[in-house]
Amino acid sequence: MIVKKLNDLKQIIALDDTIIREMLNPKHTKETLHLGYSLAHATLLPKKASLPHRFKTASEVYYILNGNGLMRIDTETERVGPGDTIYIPPKAVQSIENIGNSNLEFLCIVYPEWQPDAEELVRP
Repeated sequence: MIVKKLNDLKQIIALDDTIIREMLNPKHTKETLHLGYSLAHATLLPKKASLPHRFKTASEVYYILNGNGLMRIDTETERVGPGDTIYIPPKAVQSIENIGNSNLEFLCIVYPEWQPDAEELVRP
């Protein structure tokens, strides 16, 4: 059985400037995981926004756990909050802004699994 405790996971600052804890990624673990995707927990502090970025070939899903945000995908913008699921297609320019006073927390599912060279920042 593989159980990951969020508070035991290493915290990193992602390319898009969010705080990430990688939970499951078959390419970055000692355990054998039969997954085609990766799962991470992301945190964005109040009044902060992630940097615009895109995945070169992967799709991504956000599931909002806590807080309120403004999700931007290409030319679309939508308010999001707890319980919302957002699909981000491959090559779409994405960013999310925390518009609340508490941390914005969400799960990130990337298919195929996240790799360091899978995404790139997009300059306006």
